[in-house]
Amino acid sequence: MADPALNELPVIQDLSLPLERDVFMRTLIRELSGTLQDVVGLEEAAGFISVVGQRVGDQINEDYRTALQVEQLDRRQVAEVLVDLKRRIQGDFYIVHQDDEKIVLKNRACPFAEKVIGRPSLCMMTSNVFGVIAAENLGYAKVVIEEAIARGDAGCTIVVHLRPTENAMAADGREYLQA
Repeated sequence: MADPALNELPVIQDLSLPLERDVFMRTLIRELSGTLQDVVGLEEAAGFISVVGQRVGDQINEDYRTALQVEQLDRRQVAEVLVDLKRRIQGDFYIVHQDDEKIVLKNRACPFAEKVIGRPSLCMMTSNVFGVIAAENLGYAKVVIEEAIARGDAGCTIVVHLRPTENAMAADGREYLQA
């Protein structure tokens, strides 16, 4: 005879759980970056993540160039690509200012969502992707992350210097050169 208590249990596949591919992947990346930060330190973790960011940046750059049918993006296109690629992965970046020396962007929502909190090494993905795209198309970039949700700020402020000016050289960021 069947146990009547079994009939009262919810059906597993009908359970309301915060588990789907996006949350799983963001959690996986958060835990990988956290483990790296804990094992090798923040600087080394950021270095490992920057290698991945370099490869992702190369691929995204090629994808946009192919889609736009151009050999190189101009400054306006680079700025638009930076905003668009983040929009496509559920970031909320927008351009505050741009000229021949720099592009300044702000962000209200990280693509990693709440999983980025306490994982500033993940900001190397943004730095490298932005830096690679800008440098490969415009010759030079220095990416400065002035504010970051990962560090507890309300939003992000990213400055992409396009020329090695005195201000760019004085800023604490990562430089990228055209390959």
